[in-house]
Amino acid sequence: MENRNETFRTESPEETQTFGEKLGKTLKQGDVIALIGDLGTGKTCLTQGIARGVGIAPDEVVSSPSYILINEYNARVPIYHIDLYRLENSEKIAELGLSEYVEGDGICIIEWAERMADALPDTCIKIHITLAASTSHGDDETRTSILQNPEDENIRHIEIQHPISR
Repeated sequence: MENRNETFRTESPEETQTFGEKLGKTLKQGDVIALIGDLGTGKTCLTQGIARGVGIAPDEVVSSPSYILINEYNARVPIYHIDLYRLENSEKIAELGLSEYVEGDGICIIEWAERMADALPDTCIKIHITLAASTSHGDDETRTSILQNPEDENIRHIEIQHPISR
């Protein structure tokens, strides 16, 4: 399946949430969002915006389900927010039976989705979030220094990869 890549930049948590809200308004039942990024890059912040875009109640709090693994939210379409941070073993992830959510009737948002890469559907929308940096080169040494010295801790690069036939 052919994918399309788009790159965005946000400069504050509010911009990241607004971006997520716009994305959320485009989502439909059965969509799977695979969030990939290091700790502290804004995956939950983006999820908060997506949930607003999908239509959760304004007073509902969207938080990372790191300890309970899955939060469910009521919106125009149910939202299943999964966080795999505490699960590094793919066998433990497989035991959770997440296919019920991934193949379900709602919108499934998975933080640390790379930990279940083999189980993600081909139609999922992959979102890579990284801290912005003043320079960018392909080698690992430069990439490591970029992550250690971002130009601004609030600036995020968001790359979305989604199937063209979506």
